[in-house]
Amino acid sequence: MSNYIFNRTFPHTRLRRMRVSDGIREMVAESHLLPCHLIAPLFVIEGKNARQSIKSMPEIERLSIDLTIDYVKELYREGVRMVDIFPVIDPALKTPNGNDAYHPETLAVRAVKAIKDACPEMMVMTDIALDPYTTHGQDGIIDESGYVLNDITTEALVKQTLAHARAGVDVVSPSDMMDGRIRAMREALESEGFVNTSIMAYSAKYASAYYGPFRDAVGSSGNLKGHKKGYQMNPANRAEALHEVALDIAEGADMVMVKPGQPYLDVVREVKDNFGVPTFAYQVSGEYAMHMSAIQNGWLTENVILESLLGFRRAGCDGILSYFALKASRMMNEM
Repeated sequence: MSNYIFNRTFPHTRLRRMRVSDGIREMVAESHLLPCHLIAPLFVIEGKNARQSIKSMPEIERLSIDLTIDYVKELYREGVRMVDIFPVIDPALKTPNGNDAYHPETLAVRAVKAIKDACPEMMVMTDIALDPYTTHGQDGIIDESGYVLNDITTEALVKQTLAHARAGVDVVSPSDMMDGRIRAMREALESEGFVNTSIMAYSAKYASAYYGPFRDAVGSSGNLKGHKKGYQMNPANRAEALHEVALDIAEGADMVMVKPGQPYLDVVREVKDNFGVPTFAYQVSGEYAMHMSAIQNGWLTENVILESLLGFRRAGCDGILSYFALKASRMMNEM
């Protein structure tokens, strides 16, 4: 009798029915993660057959262009379809104004040309910012007080954008957070006939403590003077991010990005829900370092890699920049 009463009163809806087998779980999954959703950041150095480890980013290396090409081909075989170039500039070439950023044969330009020649199907994106090229490590040109000047910096960023477009880049990705730079870049690209060069705007880039290992990787941590709170966003703000995104879309951005990633997935969701445009996030170096430290110490298994990336997709990301791109793609392909 008691069993009969239980069965009559128990809810007819049992959500576990949709979890009972692999087949049904896969069929009703709300979010999917594939290698094509990942973008691989690349640290490129001068030389041939040259590689350098990065202490704060285990298993990630700086590679010369020839080795970068091999790595890009491996990424493509595993299903990754976009890479993002970050050049590591010789300190002797750095200046207060970052002029090497738009030199016609600067390292980033040569890397773009080499990758597009060797693997033309791979989409190549480049970082547009002056911090790898400046002696002070700021993303723009500074005055005598150290303040980053907006409009003169934008002029330099436009020159950098055009240098990369002439090299054949598919996407430029301004990470500088200067006001009005998207419109200036879009108008310059259009005026020179680069109508199909896309802009992925770092629209909501926060002044975050998660960037430390990246600055080690590109060699800007040692010469960074001051902080970047005067142009990167306050981590306390969410509505401001929507304002930034709206402006960048109006100025001609094709895609928008939130950076860092996992601590700001609420912002990603807001951006996707409010604008519906292609939305990306960057699983930054600090996020990578934390995961790798826990994995290497046996505190977590490598399963957290795909779980973390799936969280980006669930939050609304169309794509994710991640240092796990190759490892995660291999894991997905072996499943």
